[in-house]
Amino acid sequence: MPPPSPPPRASGTSASAKPAAGTAVTGIPAERRPVLLAVDGNSLLHRAYHAAPIGKLVDNADRPVWALHGLMLSIARAAAKIRPHAVVVGFDCPDESARRVAYPGYKAQRPDKPADLTDQLATAPELLRAAGLCVVTPTAYEADDVLASSAERARCDGWRSILVTSDRDAFALIDPTTSVLRIRNGGFDEAVVVTPESLADVYGVTPGQYRDYAALRGDPSDNLHGVRGFGSATAARLLAAFGSVDAAWSAWDDGQAESVRSAVGDRAATHFGTPEAREVVDRNRRIMAMRHDLTIPALDGIRLPLDLAVMRRALSGHGISLGPSLWALTGRADPNGTDPAGTAYVPNQWRRRNRRDPIPGQLALF
Repeated sequence: MPPPSPPPRASGTSASAKPAAGTAVTGIPAERRPVLLAVDGNSLLHRAYHAAPIGKLVDNADRPVWALHGLMLSIARAAAKIRPHAVVVGFDCPDESARRVAYPGYKAQRPDKPADLTDQLATAPELLRAAGLCVVTPTAYEADDVLASSAERARCDGWRSILVTSDRDAFALIDPTTSVLRIRNGGFDEAVVVTPESLADVYGVTPGQYRDYAALRGDPSDNLHGVRGFGSATAARLLAAFGSVDAAWSAWDDGQAESVRSAVGDRAATHFGTPEAREVVDRNRRIMAMRHDLTIPALDGIRLPLDLAVMRRALSGHGISLGPSLWALTGRADPNGTDPAGTAYVPNQWRRRNRRDPIPGQLALF
């Protein structure tokens, strides 16, 4: 899925161009660099929608707002935990999809969204913009692409980035200055930060191998089947042995099929050597690839704090009242007195206690 030229403008942002390669600030230790919090708005809003308790929140016009409330609360809680210097929220384009053009079966199995979810998804970007947050909704692309482009923007501006999502696709974006705060069942109390070290500990692959890993295994939630005979463990064994899928195919083509077979077993090796497997992996890698060149504003221009009065006015127009929860976004002191003197809090890293046993949340892979 080659990107169009020129790259699409991200709606709702300034006209700031993509930073030139090599403009990153050097000589500043990573722990002292400012932090960008990049949020997958679709992912968090969906979770808030399905996690709503009995007695779902509506506004004065009886419009559903519980997922909007949950999304805004999640952003506020993430800011309170991480203490970022800027926030970007990405949303999927609601009207068109470059991935669906490239592969018509992309997400084709998903049922239509309930009307009360669709309404809140449509409202969320403008609500967050009205509240003062930087929101990016790229034409034909998705929140994942916004996370990828935000991480690139942070890297080039000499910042660190923490990507907040419940989607594992973002694992491919992890590097020494980019980590993922993955929200799982249980919300922020069960959130885990995923780094290069913890990804390798849990999955046995590096971030650079993650797209090959996912392409081999497939992603049923996006209607992308994988190579027959390959699950998580088999894909990890192949990549541990060869480094990449392409290197394994080179070995196969050079008459070293037995080395592939010894790494993954007879059944997986039989399917791996077929033309169909190459087509499947090539398609999955193209569809799973994320855009790194969407327009993201210069980070110094979107630094926190936000205006508390503006935020409250925008939220109250939708029947949402968060009160002191907005403290970290608006530059106020922690009302609970637990703020560690401006020091960014980092949740526990994701670790597997026993490689034979699944960790919490691991069984639902996507």
